[in-house]
Amino acid sequence: DPDWASHSLGIFICLNCSGIHRNIPQVSKVKSVRLDDWDDAQVEFMASNGNNVAKAKYESKMPPFYYKPTFLDCQLLREQWIRAKYERKEFIHSEKQEPYSAGYREGFLWKRGRDNGQFLSRKFVLSEREGALKYFNKNDAKEPKAIMKIEHLNATFQPAKIGNPHGLQITYLKDNSTRNIFVYHEDGKEIVDWFNAIRAARFHYLQVAFPGASDVDLVPKLSRNYLKEGYMEKTGPKQTEGFKKRWFTMDDRRLMYFKDPLDAFARGEVFIGSKENSYKVLEGLPPSTQGNHWQHGITIVTPDRKFLFACETEDDQLEWITTFQKVISRPMLPQEYAVEAHFKHKP
Repeated sequence: DPDWASHSLGIFICLNCSGIHRNIPQVSKVKSVRLDDWDDAQVEFMASNGNNVAKAKYESKMPPFYYKPTFLDCQLLREQWIRAKYERKEFIHSEKQEPYSAGYREGFLWKRGRDNGQFLSRKFVLSEREGALKYFNKNDAKEPKAIMKIEHLNATFQPAKIGNPHGLQITYLKDNSTRNIFVYHEDGKEIVDWFNAIRAARFHYLQVAFPGASDVDLVPKLSRNYLKEGYMEKTGPKQTEGFKKRWFTMDDRRLMYFKDPLDAFARGEVFIGSKENSYKVLEGLPPSTQGNHWQHGITIVTPDRKFLFACETEDDQLEWITTFQKVISRPMLPQEYAVEAHFKHKP
C-alpha cells in the first residue's frame, strides 16, 4: 500500500524508500499520493508508466545473482539498490556491472582484528578462477592470511551487530568449523559491490557444480541471512554444569553459540535436523533442571541427546521456538545428512 510516488520515474514507493529517492532529486522527484497536489500531466505520466513498466526498463539487464533487497533489509542495501537502478542505470548498461561481474576483484576493506577488536585496513582479493576469497595482513605479503573457498562462503550485512552501517559479516569453513570475519568500507557502493561480487562468484561456482539447475534454484543459495540471532543461556551435556549466557546464531540448520557476538569462532555448533529424523523442540525444561537464571526454557531433542536453553523473555522464547519449528518441519536434503554426521558428535 505505498503512499508515495516518484512522479519523474512514474513509480509508487513506500515511505522508507521515499526518503532515499529524495536524496537523488536530479533523478527522482517525490510526492505524497494523498497529501500533495497533482496536476493532470503528472497523473497521466503515472498512469502511462507504473512500477511494472519501470521494472522492465530499469532492470532489463539485471544479472540473476544481484541481490534485490526487500523492506526487511538494511538501509544500505535498499539505498544502493535504488541508486544502482535509477541513478547509475547499472541494469540498463551491462558495462557498468564490471565491479561485481568480472570474476575478479581486489581492494582494501577495514577488517576487525580477532583478538583486539580494532578495525585495520586489509587487502582482499576475490578470484573466481582460483575459487577463493583471500585477505592479506600486509600489502606486500606474498602469502594470504586466510583463503576462503567460494564453495563455503557466505556474506550477510550486520550493521547493528558490527556497529557500522556498512558492516558485512563473512563466514567460511576452517577445519570444518565456522569462522567469522567482520568488515566494512566507508563507501556504501564499494561494500555492496563486494557483496554482489561474492554472490556472482558463488553463482558461477554453483552453475558448474549443478549443471542442470535453473537460476531460480541457484539464486537462493548464493548468500543467506541468519534465521535468528540473540542471547540465550545454555548448559552442557551432563546438564549439571550450570547455565551460561551465550550469543546464538541460527544459520540454516546450524545453531552456533559464541561468548561474544563478534567472536571469530563458535564455541560450539548444534545440527538441527528434521522431525522425520527424530528432532523436535519442546517448550520448557525438564523438571529436575537447575542453574538457569532465565525462566523461559526450550528443550531441543536430537537422536543423541537433549539440549537445554533458557530465554530472558517469553517473546524471545516464542521467537526461538518458532524458528526451530520451521527448521525441523523442513525435510532434510541429501547433502545435509553428511553435515549431520559431522556435527552430531561435536561437544
